[in-house]
This record gives sequence, C-alpha cells and structure tokens, in this order.
Amino acid sequence: MNLVEISKAIEQGKVSLGIELGSTRIKSVLVTEDFNTIASGSFTWENQYENDIWTYPIDLVWQGIQTSYSQMAAEVQSKYHQPLKNIGSIGISAMMHGYLAFNKKSELLVPFRTWRNNITADAAEQLTKEFNFNIPQRWCVAHLYQAILNKEEHVKDIDFITTLAGYVTWKLSGEKVLGIGDASGAFPIDQQTGDYSQKMLDKFANLDNVKQYDWDIKSILPKVEKAGVVAGKLTAEGAKLLDVNGNLEAGSIMAPPEGDAGTGMVGTNSVRKRTGNISVGTSAFSMVVLEKPLKSVHKDIDIVMTPDGSPVAMVHVNNCSSDINAWASLFNEFAARLGVNLTPDKLYEALFLEATKSDPNAGGLVNYSYQSGENITDIKAGRPLFVRTPNSKFNLPNFILTQLYAAFAPLKIGMNILSNEENINTDVMIAQGGLFKTQVMAQQVLANALNLPITVMGNAGEGGPWGMAVLAMYAKDNNGQTLDDYLDHNVFTSPESMTLSPEPEGVKGYEEFTEKYVAGLPIEATAGNAIKD
Repeated sequence: MNLVEISKAIEQGKVSLGIELGSTRIKSVLVTEDFNTIASGSFTWENQYENDIWTYPIDLVWQGIQTSYSQMAAEVQSKYHQPLKNIGSIGISAMMHGYLAFNKKSELLVPFRTWRNNITADAAEQLTKEFNFNIPQRWCVAHLYQAILNKEEHVKDIDFITTLAGYVTWKLSGEKVLGIGDASGAFPIDQQTGDYSQKMLDKFANLDNVKQYDWDIKSILPKVEKAGVVAGKLTAEGAKLLDVNGNLEAGSIMAPPEGDAGTGMVGTNSVRKRTGNISVGTSAFSMVVLEKPLKSVHKDIDIVMTPDGSPVAMVHVNNCSSDINAWASLFNEFAARLGVNLTPDKLYEALFLEATKSDPNAGGLVNYSYQSGENITDIKAGRPLFVRTPNSKFNLPNFILTQLYAAFAPLKIGMNILSNEENINTDVMIAQGGLFKTQVMAQQVLANALNLPITVMGNAGEGGPWGMAVLAMYAKDNNGQTLDDYLDHNVFTSPESMTLSPEPEGVKGYEEFTEKYVAGLPIEATAGNAIKD
C-alpha cells in the first residue's frame, strides 16, 4: 500500500491492533489488511522483586499500555495525517501464566505473581501427581493451590482468576475470556472438548484442601475460546482506558487474548503438526506441535495448546537474555567512559561479531545466567555466576560466546528430553526474538546447541504484537479457513528467511561446554542458597 491507501484504510477502520505485554517491553503495533505494520509504540518496564515475589504494579500495566498506544497513534497522525478513531479488530497478548486474583468487587486481592516466580513447588508436585499431568510452577492453578496450601487469607474471597492478557481484555471488553493457548497455562485443557479438562476440574474440586471454599474452580476461571472466534467488543469504557486522548471509538472486535507462546507460533507460522518454534527473550521457550501424545509425564515438558487448539510440547526456561543484557550494559558504560556512544544494535553487533573469533568450547569458561530461579536445573534463586579456572582461555571472544552458550543451556537440557526420550522430530524449527536481530551468531549458536537447522524469518524481532494483530484480523474475517491455512495462504505468502545448519565443531564445542555446565550446577545451587541480599 502507498501512503494514500494506508490513510484511507485508517479512516475506514481497516486496520488491526496488536498489543503485547512482554517481560521488558509493552508494544503496540497497527497492521493493515495486507499484514504490514504501519505504526508502533512501546514502553519499557521491569519486573520488581518485592516480598520474595516477582511482580509488576497493576497501575504500571495501564501506564505502559497507554504510553505505547499514544506513541503508535501519534505516529499514525504524523505519517498518514489521520486521527486513529476506528480500529477494526484488537488483540491482547502477554507473558503467559502467573496469578491475578480478584474478588466480587473486581478488586485485585494480591499483587500480580508473574511466571518468573518459582514459589509453588509443593503445589505443582502435588497436582502433577493427582492429575498424572505435568503442572508447572508458573501455571495459574499452581499459584492458586499454593496459596491454598499456604492458608493465604485472600483465597476465600476469590471470584475470578486470570492471566495478564485475560485481565487486560476483561477491562477493555468486559469479557472474562482466554484464548485456548493462554488458557492451557491456567488449567489443563481437554483437546477433544476444547475446554478445561472436566476430569481434572473434578479432581481439583474434591481435594480436601479445596473443599472448604465456597467457590467452584470452573466458575472462577475465564471462558476458553479458540482463534477465529469473536471474544467481545471494545466498550466505551475500554476505549477511554486504552486511548487517554479520547479519539478511539468503541466497537472494535476483540480477539481471544493469547500468551506470548501463542503469538510466537503465529508470528513464525508454526501451528501445523510437526512444526516448531523457539522464542527467546528474558525467558525462552520451544514449542513443538505434536502428532501424538507423549509416552510419559515429564516435569520439564509442558503440554499446552496452539491458538486453534492442537497440543504442543513446550520447554520453558525462566532465564535467557537477561544476563547478556546486563554484561552488554557494562560494556556500554565502559565505551561511554571512553567517549564512544553506541546504539544497542551496534553494541550487540560488535560483541557478537567478536564471538566469531572464539574457541568452539568457549575456552573452558562457564556461565550461569540465572537472574531468577530456574526450574529445569532446579536452581531455587536468581544468582548469576561466571566461572573460570586458572587454565581457562579467558578473552573477550570466549567470554561473549559463553554468554550465548549459557543463554540456551537450560533450553537444550529440556529439548534433550523430547529428542532422546520421546523421539520427537520436527520438519522445521523457527526462531524469533531480539537476540536474532543481530544476524547469524545467536542463530548459529542455537543450531549448534540443539543440533538442528534453525530458521529465522525477516520479522524475527517483531514477534508477539504483530502475531496478535494477525490473530485479531483472523477473528474479524477468516472466511472459514483453519488458522494454519489462513497463515499459509494469506499471511506468509512470500516470507523472507535464513536457515543455518549445525556446524560439527560447534556442536562438539557446545557439548563440552554443557558437560562443564551440568557438572557445576551443584556449585551454582549452593551459591544461590548461601548468598542472601
């Protein structure tokens, strides 16, 4: 589309809005019917560790959404000379899981407990055993049951629990709903019914610790909807909440809200069986769409759903790029002291380029990038740790490679379960996330780590909000197509991509690194338990 056509599309409301509340950024993108982004806005935020809980203040949720929306709307006005009044469809996405609990007055009962917390071990273990189905610590039901085990006062007053995306959609539309992908991180889903598993709902309700409460588990969970369904409409109150300038009109179709895993699958066209994708950021996760059920229950493999309701094996790790970002910030401070000012893109490009000169095994250096606890490696607390011996080859290239190796190490450990114990194979594995904005290096490291070809698409840095805008468009008008056909025939008609295959020396070097990494985990666990703030 040219500028005149885009301006007309905006005037006629032939645009879709995707908003994603990620771990470090809230971003709004506006997309035209040809699936091109025409404007965007963002807001940077960080989780806070308060009273041993990782959280975000609820008022910051709305400050971030309103700021990112205002930036996007201002860009629309500036570039296309049209006020943004009518948006055809809107979709909300956010970091999955966690715990937002409300009473009958719609008051938040306790601060938002994010996916990053690993404070529900007892609940997760008991529910996994009871259900014979893996319940990760991040899931809403694990947080709920742990609050019950802890005898928390607020539990008796619960009227509604949801995820972050579900909460925002509720406030914008009045509908208590979740997309099936996000819902599968709240409570286990029955693939046949496309709803919460009735068998597991009954088991939960009959637990001795649960029977004392007046509420029913099904009644406090959001309604489940698949992609392509209209999940409500933007209310007048919701429009005012989203657009503080008051230009936005009510009536936009709302898509079922999804988690960042679901939008990652859409953004990489990975919803068909035998496809898979990997999203990396503050956390990282791999998603493999399953052809058949897994043979066993694995505590490090989550069974979730695609946005259209197919089962997915998910490996989720709490830590990925945070430690890289911390070290990069340190290098940037040093450069600034020398009078060299670098943009983030230039900084990462320079550091990652240096890693191309490294030894395949990173010179014997080891790093543990645990900004928070890590369930896959059973690390209870966030204590980043860099380790070297007197004989290690300690230089800048090896140091940077070690950071990349460490970022993917927990993911590799989890993926080994799928490949070695379940013999799960994929036809394609597509990666996305900010680390891949700098071409080649992170992509090659990931290919070597997993010993799989890795494809990165041209939109690798966009990901979630764009994927949510696509889901919003799919809800508004899908012509009866299945989601996988819709993506193939309408969205990804000529995608730009680059695929890198594993390098034998790199695969061998990463294995050597992994041996040292695993051998040192008891040291990291001890350090995390011994060092107190």
